[in-house]
Amino acid sequence: MKVLLTADVKGTGKKGEVVEVADGYGRNFLLKKGLATIANAANVHDAAQKKAAEQFHKAEEVKATKALAASIDGKKVSVKIKTGENGKTFGSVTAAHVADALANAGFDVDKKKIKMESVKTVGSFPAEIRFMENVTAKITVVVEGL
Repeated sequence: MKVLLTADVKGTGKKGEVVEVADGYGRNFLLKKGLATIANAANVHDAAQKKAAEQFHKAEEVKATKALAASIDGKKVSVKIKTGENGKTFGSVTAAHVADALANAGFDVDKKKIKMESVKTVGSFPAEIRFMENVTAKITVVVEGL
């Protein structure tokens, strides 16, 4: 029996695949639990259309992320923090501070994507924003005292 999987099934296949299974396994387990549908021409065509649309949307998302990374790359972001004598800061400048500064500049970046060393003095420091695999941007964080 040929079935179109509607969910990942361990040992059988991934969602969207057409697989050949035993009749009893298909009828009594896969179809009954809603993990698969019978593979007819209409169902296979619908699954192919959904997969193509999903790939298109993923490509558009990657394109938008690359554009955002290109617009941020090389920017300088200034972060103000309370300092004491000799330029020592009270606490440290974190990725959350940098994310807030980027938000004020008009860029929406998650703080978890910002990679930088712990900064505890006033000055300029490099930081890297990793949006996704092979899409990164380098910025300079300028720490200023209040």
